Amino acid sequence: MRLLRLVVALVVLAGAGGAARAEACRDESFSKARYIVCSFDPAKDDMRLYWRGPDGNPLRTFKALAQALEDRGKSLVFAMNGGMYEHDLSPVGLHIENGRALVEANTETVTGRPSQIPNFFKKPNGVFYLGEGTAGVLETGQFLAQKPKAQFATQSGPMLVIDGAIHPAFIVNSTDFKPRNGVGVSSDGKVHFAMTRGSVSFYEFARFFREGLGTGNALFLDGGTAPGLYAPELGRNDPPSHGGYGPIIAVVE
Repeated sequence: MRLLRLVVALVVLAGAGGAARAEACRDESFSKARYIVCSFDPAKDDMRLYWRGPDGNPLRTFKALAQALEDRGKSLVFAMNGGMYEHDLSPVGLHIENGRALVEANTETVTGRPSQIPNFFKKPNGVFYLGEGTAGVLETGQFLAQKPKAQFATQSGPMLVIDGAIHPAFIVNSTDFKPRNGVGVSSDGKVHFAMTRGSVSFYEFARFFREGLGTGNALFLDGGTAPGLYAPELGRNDPPSHGGYGPIIAVVE
């Protein structure tokens, strides 16, 4: 009888773990737009950044990352394209893995009409970082000045929400609707990744992070055809549209 109770308890625990994982990603609606949101706790979930595989070349796909992890006895739970990259799939800005900066921060300023300035350079841009069981999003200048202990970090842009304020360049009634994805950290320390189901403006995307997810700081990762998501519970393993992904944010078990 005791053995039977033990078996039942293990089954219940296993089921609870599966349910917890299934609840990491969910659908949310906000202001007539729909989103996929995946939330994780950096104190409990193993979040990392990847770019290159064991052969030194860019991983390019979630499938390649999953295989590389499997070869090391680990599994890929979640992944999202983690910021902007060049034609050779190298990160446009700061990229830190395991405490080592593989690419330094990009502080270049691009001038011109707003429509001519690439998204990364629509300042302020920012950095999403992970370290010592915590996560954060900071404007690039603040990150470089404060020097938080970051084991992993990726720079992208523009910022969506800066200390509770929506990026000043965003237009309230903009008709520039595109698919978009981004990341923010709420006051309880949870990390929220969001991807649109459909298209939204920058302003509405920022509103969702600030008012829908309660993130005081949030960072745009990419848009157009670039956003990609790996979420097995949703049946998502999105192939890249530009020949491969550059930086990849992942949750690993």
